[in-house]
Amino acid sequence: MAAAPAVLVLLGPTATGKTAVSVELAQLLDGEVISADSRAFFVGLDIVTDKPSAAARRGTPHHLIDCVPTTGEYDAMAFRADVARIVPEIASRGRLPILAGGGTLYLAAVLRGIFEGPGKSDEFRRSLDDVPSEGLHRRLQEVDAEAARTIHPRDRLRVVRALEVEAASGRTITAWKAEARGLPFHFRTFGLARERDDHRKAVLARTRAMVESGLVDEVAALRRAGLGPTCQAYRSVGIPEVVAFLDGEIGEADLVERIARATWALVRRQASWFRAQPGVSWIDVTGRAPAGVAAEIADRWRSGGEA
Repeated sequence: MAAAPAVLVLLGPTATGKTAVSVELAQLLDGEVISADSRAFFVGLDIVTDKPSAAARRGTPHHLIDCVPTTGEYDAMAFRADVARIVPEIASRGRLPILAGGGTLYLAAVLRGIFEGPGKSDEFRRSLDDVPSEGLHRRLQEVDAEAARTIHPRDRLRVVRALEVEAASGRTITAWKAEARGLPFHFRTFGLARERDDHRKAVLARTRAMVESGLVDEVAALRRAGLGPTCQAYRSVGIPEVVAFLDGEIGEADLVERIARATWALVRRQASWFRAQPGVSWIDVTGRAPAGVAAEIADRWRSGGEA
């Protein structure tokens, strides 16, 4: 029986330099990058998701970028299936699969597994339509405190799913997930982190750069192409804020502040999830260039020592 393929996982919150480091790593280790960015899957979300540049993608093979129509849907189950297919293909070419990104739900599907819980119930979901998101989250706290701790109160979709699972099966979604298993690959996981104040500055600088690079025009074009509040991609940080700007509800100064604030909230949620992920070797990237970080990870990978 062939050995399970080895996969280098590079994770970390937004604005820690994962994209640049992953490209450097691919060059050093003869790898191909599989994106685990929860919005880079969607066509057209280039600036808002800070996708790798066209030049970077020409020089390094990338997978699962621009693979879903802008108004389409893509879930963790589909991502898991795609990774299960792509990893052996990369390994068969004698190259290293590098799974890189900050999409916690998608990484969980690969590293921890997806639970085999009850299916979707349209009737149950309709019964919750008139309940405010905060009220739903309070209900979840009563039946599954652990799930309520890890799901943001405004993440209505996931809150409803957790309530749906408990109502249909009599078991919490936390209990179901405890039985899940990751894909049968040999994962070695590296995490990128940066000092708090430096990270906040990086988030603000990233936000300003996005706006200066044409974020408003990008979102306006996506909106004309049909992207709206019912679309999965619309929930990307930066899009609702730009829509508010386009509608005259906020000014440009408020736009930058709102996106930076929403991004920092995302960073905190991501960091909380990553800290609970076992077996991660953390690297402080504060003040360091991507090439130096990648070189350190490549050395550790080649040595076969601590992940």
